[in-house]
Amino acid sequence: MSTAATQAGPQGSRLVTGITQLVTCAGPDGDTPVDDLSTPAEQRLGILTDAALVVEDGRVAWLGPAAHAPAADHVTDLGGRAVVPGFVDSHNHLVHAGDRSAEFAARMAGTPYDGGGIGVSVAATRAASDDELRALLAARVAEARALGTTTLEVKSGYGLTVEDEVRALRLAGEVTPETTFLGAHVVPPEARADRAGYLDLVTGPMLAACAPLARWVDVFCEPNSPHAFTGEEARAVLVAGRDAGLGLRVHGNQLGPGPGARLAVELGAASVDHCTFLDDTDVAALADAAATTVATLLPGVEFSTRMPYPDARRLLDAGVDVALASDCNPGTCNTASMPFVVALAVRELRMTAAEALVAATVGGARALRRTDVGRIAVGGPADLAVLDAPGHEHLAYRPGMPVARALEPGGGVS
Repeated sequence: MSTAATQAGPQGSRLVTGITQLVTCAGPDGDTPVDDLSTPAEQRLGILTDAALVVEDGRVAWLGPAAHAPAADHVTDLGGRAVVPGFVDSHNHLVHAGDRSAEFAARMAGTPYDGGGIGVSVAATRAASDDELRALLAARVAEARALGTTTLEVKSGYGLTVEDEVRALRLAGEVTPETTFLGAHVVPPEARADRAGYLDLVTGPMLAACAPLARWVDVFCEPNSPHAFTGEEARAVLVAGRDAGLGLRVHGNQLGPGPGARLAVELGAASVDHCTFLDDTDVAALADAAATTVATLLPGVEFSTRMPYPDARRLLDAGVDVALASDCNPGTCNTASMPFVVALAVRELRMTAAEALVAATVGGARALRRTDVGRIAVGGPADLAVLDAPGHEHLAYRPGMPVARALEPGGGVS
């Protein structure tokens, strides 16, 4: 399901008209399935011009030319704006407290990133109350919706004790069903003298307590960081999570070459995220596994760390299934703006405007193994993003501007 809207709209059907460009991401016939990787992005967009749609009980009841629109109980006229599927942001770290702006300033002055700053967020999050974390989380979800995001994945990972990881997942579950257990984010400072003991905690008591509250398990597989986890440690976490009934996700190949992407493919993970440093073997493995494992690119991280951007063009040309996500977090990408991510993908990753939009909608849905979101189709959820622009190209054409907002049940925008 999508993140819950915060406003209740009037009962009955609603006609949304005045749409210059309705981008369904469901193909020209409106019925292209989410898992169809053979249709080029430009064809996948399924653009209707001078369009309208009818929403009833939170679902799309009709869509087509505005001239043929049926009557409805209420009408919202968008006045010549475009509508695209609500963004599916499949990688987020929204349950945290504290501030790491000083770390960001230091990086901009030349200090390299190695993952160590996560400990600062861990300390602040442990010290925060439930109400404080809940308020911070609600504000971040509202910010994301105000920028057009309607589906969010939310990870734990800033508690790193059994109690604090359970708390993070409990709070995350209040805003989304896409909750991810990330006890294997880094080894916390108090456990660095006993990595094996911490790994046993993550794969044992912590997992047992957290699994009922999570859909996914994730691990920061990064041998290039002394704070993260090696390939074999990551394998232990993923196998234990799989045995506990959780789907698999991987942070991989962010800081340098490593085993993350190949491990994700081998174990059938839904997504391997970052994919900044990939060799030919990694790319070939991801292409072969395109039906099961998505390469999720997070260009906001490279923007915020001055590290090289991932080579999206290489992945797409090889047939890899690609998604875009924000990786909103306090250390390396403190933004939930999917329009900004799309603009970065077009400018820095050399994706086309169509490829970037599909990756931010259908791609995110694939990364979450969802078939109900990321596209606009009759019978599907009315998860819609309204653009203050006549066409989807403005997502990249107007970077940094508040171009997209989620359409609320009452017909307003967040």
